[in-house]
Amino acid sequence: MRLLPRSLFGRLVLILVSGMLAAQALTSSIWYDRRHGQVLEIPARLIATRLADVVRLVHSDPQQADLLIKLLDAPHFRLTLSDQASNTPSRLTDSDRPTERLIKKVLSEKTGYAQTLILLRLSLVDGEGQTAGLSTLLGSKPVVGQFLIDLRLPDGRWLQVDAREEQGWTSTSPLDLLFDYVMRIYLLRVLVLVVIALVAVRLAIRPLNALAKAAEALGRDIQRPPLSEDGPTEVRRAAQAFNAMQQRLIANIAERTRFLAAISHDLRSPITRLRLRTEMLDDSRTRERFRSDLEEMEHMVASTLDFVSSGEINETRQNIDINALLQSLQADLEDVGESVRIEGRAKQPLPGYARSLKRCVQNLLENAVRYGREVVVRVDDHADSLRIIISDRGPGIPQEQLEQVMEPFYRVEGSRNAETGGYGLGLSIAHTIARAHEGQLSLRNREGGGLEVELQFLRKT
Repeated sequence: MRLLPRSLFGRLVLILVSGMLAAQALTSSIWYDRRHGQVLEIPARLIATRLADVVRLVHSDPQQADLLIKLLDAPHFRLTLSDQASNTPSRLTDSDRPTERLIKKVLSEKTGYAQTLILLRLSLVDGEGQTAGLSTLLGSKPVVGQFLIDLRLPDGRWLQVDAREEQGWTSTSPLDLLFDYVMRIYLLRVLVLVVIALVAVRLAIRPLNALAKAAEALGRDIQRPPLSEDGPTEVRRAAQAFNAMQQRLIANIAERTRFLAAISHDLRSPITRLRLRTEMLDDSRTRERFRSDLEEMEHMVASTLDFVSSGEINETRQNIDINALLQSLQADLEDVGESVRIEGRAKQPLPGYARSLKRCVQNLLENAVRYGREVVVRVDDHADSLRIIISDRGPGIPQEQLEQVMEPFYRVEGSRNAETGGYGLGLSIAHTIARAHEGQLSLRNREGGGLEVELQFLRKT
């Protein structure tokens, strides 16, 4: 089982959300410590107020101090007089010091002067005497503060106080407190963080998605517009490198075309000389054979150059009227005595390269009328795609060769003789042009005999 998402988008979101959740957990631990002091605040204020009452009573009648202390003594407020402070060691932690300062402050405010007070022990328990946990801090159980204090009285003696003080009433129910804690601190924050992460990461990887789409489209259309070089520095550098690579590919293809054109031009000169020498031959039978071979050489050179140049489209992209294109090809074939029937119509133009697309469909139609009969062109136009299907009732192609016939120079009939069908480049040229239009060319045999060739172009919505 994969724990990490496959996409970069999913991994970045996971990293961001995990980091935010870790930060939230740290914040919660800090809240827990702060909450401990907040819950102790009410018991601390109550115990300080009761101590202030004791001090005022003793100060008002010093002679009756022992009697007053006995009268004020209670099970949850144990008072003991002594001539000196107790020997009990202090167990306060750093987090307990703010509570000690709060008791001193409230006591001084209530009595009107500073008091000598030592907080020896402080603990927070629930109603059953157990150490307070998360449920107690959230308010689901009653909270009790336990205090052990040494307080110096005005007459110089020490009063040791062992007291328990409850937090008192609260207007919020424990369930509401828990719901508020979970919803506000965790659920709502996590949802907000996830939404922010989704939006931020999607914006961050948008240039990478554009780069991936451009790389995919480059295989179909080498002349596509260059990428926009904006965004973060790394993305700009990647876009610049991609555009530079595209320009190098275009330059290499153009150089290859020029090289083959030069070879074709240079080959024509010796072929022409051979033609002249052929005409000087006395044997007519040998002369005709030489003529046939030289014509085949010229056709082969021209076809090879035609195939190479099919990958380099030097024309402006425009909206093509598919109906007019098909009707024009139909008329051309009828002029040489071939019959082609067109069924269906394109509902809207197709963006592309007019001359190249015409050449693509022309190659397919010429193959159909050369090898088959009853040639029908069917046009299926939908909102998302345009399909041009050319079918015939010829011999078809063996199933295992349907993919191979689109490779350059591959023929089902392997002679590569122009009289038996050409050099195996017509389908290759059509396939190359279809890919340049971000389309697909597929072949399949028909039931009852014949071949069906489909050109499919996606319409961008």
